[in-house]
Amino acid sequence: MDVLVVLPTYNEAKNIDHVVRRIRHALPAATILVVDDGSPDGTADLAADLGRELGKIEVLRRSAKSGLGSAYRAGFAWGLERGFDACIEMDADLSHEPEALPELVAPLETGFDLSIGSRYIPGGVIPNWPWHRRLLSRGGNLYASALLDLNVADSTAGFRAYSADLLRRMDLEAIRAEGYGFQIEMTYATRRAGGKVKEVPIRFVDRVEGESKMSTSIVVEALGLVTWWGLQRIFTGGPRSRHVVPT
Repeated sequence: MDVLVVLPTYNEAKNIDHVVRRIRHALPAATILVVDDGSPDGTADLAADLGRELGKIEVLRRSAKSGLGSAYRAGFAWGLERGFDACIEMDADLSHEPEALPELVAPLETGFDLSIGSRYIPGGVIPNWPWHRRLLSRGGNLYASALLDLNVADSTAGFRAYSADLLRRMDLEAIRAEGYGFQIEMTYATRRAGGKVKEVPIRFVDRVEGESKMSTSIVVEALGLVTWWGLQRIFTGGPRSRHVVPT
């Protein structure tokens, strides 16, 4: 399986060397695509230097900070154009441990379309999270799963592997959310496209270097979008044409 790891970055100069080398060790044959949103700290240049040293590391430079969802859409499109079999999404801040990548990819080899690194199934752990953050995250996931009939414990997880076949069946240009909302919308679109989903347990840790991209606006956006999608699903059957490529 030819795998592309999509790694969005903005001011990740302190982490980029560590995360890229650990990804390379975990998945030696994978290609890494760094999607950089004009980081003023030189992240893109550091990634390009790593590419010259290690090989199979590409940099997609974007002129300005355009959002997580936008970065992943661009990365997935890049991978589909070049014929990759699977696209992985993960954070560059080492909250997603690269050593878990082989277990994350494995379900795609057995017929699943989406593999989610989950914090909320047996074996998943989140060390050192305060109770209020855990409550917000767990509650948001339960709300999204119930309202959208996802049957997924961790629909906000950002550590995932998608089959290229699934991504081609989805209308990626119709996916407009950012942040947590992007993860939920992609899960919802996967279900509407008939995709098979597998959750695998992961250890999720907070970033050590740099600043968190988490914000109140991202949480509010996600909850508002889930409510809107849920109402559409209940009263109109949901916006299927927005997420699925017509056949």
